[in-house]
Parts: sequence; C-alpha cells; structure tokens
Amino acid sequence: MTSPPTFDRWRAHPWHGLSVGDDAPEMVNVYIEMTPSDWIKYEIDKETGYLMVDRPRKFTSQLPSAYGFIPRTYCGDRVGALSEETDRGDHDPLDICVVSENPIDRAQIVLSARIVGGLHMIDNGEADDKIIAVLEGDLVWDHIRDIDELPKTLVERLRHYFLTYKMAPGQNHDEVQVETVYGAERAREILRASMQDYAELMGE
Repeated sequence: MTSPPTFDRWRAHPWHGLSVGDDAPEMVNVYIEMTPSDWIKYEIDKETGYLMVDRPRKFTSQLPSAYGFIPRTYCGDRVGALSEETDRGDHDPLDICVVSENPIDRAQIVLSARIVGGLHMIDNGEADDKIIAVLEGDLVWDHIRDIDELPKTLVERLRHYFLTYKMAPGQNHDEVQVETVYGAERAREILRASMQDYAELMGE
C-alpha cells in the first residue's frame, strides 16, 4: 500500500519560513504586502505571519510599485552601522519595491526580483532603507542591472512617495528623510548586513 504524501502542518511564515533566495544578494525572493492600487496600508504581523491592516491611507500619495519585504532579513545594528545619519536599524525586515511592466495587483504573493539599487531613508532616527528591484523575467525591465539604467522619473516617484506618504497638514514633516539614492553594489551590501542581523536575531 502506498504511503500518503506528507505535508507541513502549517503554512510557512512569510518572514521566517521562506528563503531569501538561492541567488542572493543578486536575486531575492520578495513577499508582497502592498500594490499600487491599495488604499489601505497593509503590513505583515511578525508573530502570526498574517497580512494585517496597519492603517487607512489618509491622503492621495500613490505607491508607484509593488512593495514588500525580503524574507529572513532584519534591519538591526549592522544595517544601522552602514548609515552616516544614524546607528540604528528600524527593527523590521528589509523593505523592497519591485518594478514591473504589468501592474502587480495582488498582495500575499512571492516573486523573484533582481536588486538594482535603493533609497536610504531615515524614519524617526532609524535606517529604513527601501531596496529597488526589477521583476525577474520582465519583458521591459529584466535587462536592468543598476539603478542608473532606470528612468530618473520612476526613481523620483519612489523617492517622492516615501518622503510624503506620512505627511499630514499641521504636522512636522522632518521625521522622514530620503538622504541618498544608491546603486546595486550598495544595495547588496545592505542586504548582506540585514541577513547577518537576522541570523543574530534568531540565534543562527
């Protein structure tokens, strides 16, 4: 009699149970939390792995690309040490924006993307880098290897979004700064640091 197939009892936790990717730091797996059409800010719940409502978006700033995080990464002391503005990471998985020809209109999916650069963002005194990547196999963007090859307008849209998405009338807007735009080599350095921060966090 043939034995029944065996399955894991539970779905893998998107942060801990998925791989960063066999070809990291060039290519990485990405868990998508938000799409450009979302008017609610979603964020992974670190304990359960479910995608939760973080908050409704109050204003009209629109996310220019799919957005999520790289599994098995963590922005701790090593990521903070790479910043000239702070020595603290934001204690979250490493964020990533994925550029694609066709809109990615569904969250809670996993995709493979090539890292091409990033934005060095400081949020409330913590390093909150936003890695920029292109979807693997994309018919328009797959040839891109570094951020200088992307249209400057697209990079500026991403930068503008992260500078303004928390803005509210009458509030201090100085809590968020996007200090620099950097290329693929620096982005891979930050990814490596976040992988090391994750390994330390988890005692690996």
